[in-house]
Amino acid sequence: MFGVIPQLTRTMGTLMMSIVDFIPQMQSWIREFSHNNQEIMKLVDQVQFNPDQAIKWGISLLGNGAGNMMNTTMSAVGSIVSGLATFFIAFSFACYVLFQKEKLHVQIRKVVFAFLPKKKADAFLKICSLTYRTFANFLAGQCLEAVILGCMFVVILSILGMPYALLIGVLIAFTALIPIFGAFIGCAVGSFLIFMVNPKQAILFIIVFLVLQQIEGNLIYPHVVGESVGLPSIWVLAAVTIGGNLMGIVGMLVFIPLLSVFYTIFRDSYICA
Repeated sequence: MFGVIPQLTRTMGTLMMSIVDFIPQMQSWIREFSHNNQEIMKLVDQVQFNPDQAIKWGISLLGNGAGNMMNTTMSAVGSIVSGLATFFIAFSFACYVLFQKEKLHVQIRKVVFAFLPKKKADAFLKICSLTYRTFANFLAGQCLEAVILGCMFVVILSILGMPYALLIGVLIAFTALIPIFGAFIGCAVGSFLIFMVNPKQAILFIIVFLVLQQIEGNLIYPHVVGESVGLPSIWVLAAVTIGGNLMGIVGMLVFIPLLSVFYTIFRDSYICA
């Protein structure tokens, strides 16, 4: 971690310089493909990026908006205070649950057995325990899969000599936390970053991404996440597809552990029968 952060900082600095060099290159490409169309060339010549001017523009914008900002300061402060209070309460509650989990577990068992017959109470607590383990294992498997995918990209891009290998690998690892499709977001950003340096390498990056994505989506993800939640690979893909169609990204994250819970319950019921 201590070695990655400085390298990411240097990469971001290099990226800013690449943006400065990229705009003139883009202008020359557009001139070449527009065949000296006067209207297009006029628009192209108007596009400029100067870091110093961008900083001055930001300072000027802040100065002009100072008066308007004062009008909303009180409401913003109120929102911040309210958010901090909510965070503090939630954090305190989480710490209390963490430190008192054994005592709370006993109390919850007493409440459940007080209102339900012993057989139903045992079944209810068993389902709750199964749900907790499944969701915890799913989150662990999802994080492990994202780290594996990010490391694969860092290694392959470094071997191929592509720019921003570490930055793109970290970006894809974070976006890969969204099941199956999240890495495509990182691919779009990574392609643009590489395109600013070398358009040919951007095409190669897309090809590499498609190959690694097929390996990750069909081999690594179903096995890593499926084994972590005790769900066969085909059902992991089915859960992602159904959950994504019904509830989008949230559905992808929820349906895998949820389907695993139902799968385990029905499997155990079938074995017992």
